[in-house]
Amino acid sequence: MKLYDLSHLLNNETPVFPGMGKLRFQTAATIEKDGYRETRFEMDSHTGTHMDAPAHMLKNGKTLDQLPVDTFAGKALIIPVPENAELIEKEFLLPFEKQLKEVDFVLFKTGWSKFWGTPRYFENFPTPDSEAIEWLLNFSLKGIGFDVVSADLLKSITYPNHFNILGKGLVIIENLRFPDALTETQGRFFCFPLPYENADGSPVRAVFGV
Repeated sequence: MKLYDLSHLLNNETPVFPGMGKLRFQTAATIEKDGYRETRFEMDSHTGTHMDAPAHMLKNGKTLDQLPVDTFAGKALIIPVPENAELIEKEFLLPFEKQLKEVDFVLFKTGWSKFWGTPRYFENFPTPDSEAIEWLLNFSLKGIGFDVVSADLLKSITYPNHFNILGKGLVIIENLRFPDALTETQGRFFCFPLPYENADGSPVRAVFGV
């Protein structure tokens, strides 16, 4: 199996959702001083390529540590979104109905990750409309992934896509990246979160295998 890394590299310059704390990496030990290397880092649970648990938005939603580990792996379909698309509508998704019946994850490839690290990354990125999300939730999915910062528009204050997806018990993966070498659209997807208690979200190492 050929594996492709769909995760952004984490460092002190990693962009974060507006208003959230910056990621901080610090040297905790060095070979010269301590005889070994160690790094201390501080970050919010929804930093970089990460996963949202139902508990992220729902008072009684499950946390990631309450979900079975097989929630985080399965068959996946990558759906390429046309460049300059403003919304992902149900009509656009209809031709993928047959494939969606056979997968656990749908991953939207908008190409927006090319703006990672720039102010443009947070501006006018495409997201599915509510009708598209409601249609997708008719399939037996474990999660929906995006190569943008949020499943909802940045200006949203009601987060309808988050509530609809998480309300069905699915996970959301945000800030994916799709390498140019990955041209296949169907394969295996792996996105394991950190196993910490009461996890409302977690950075993940997202990997696609064909």
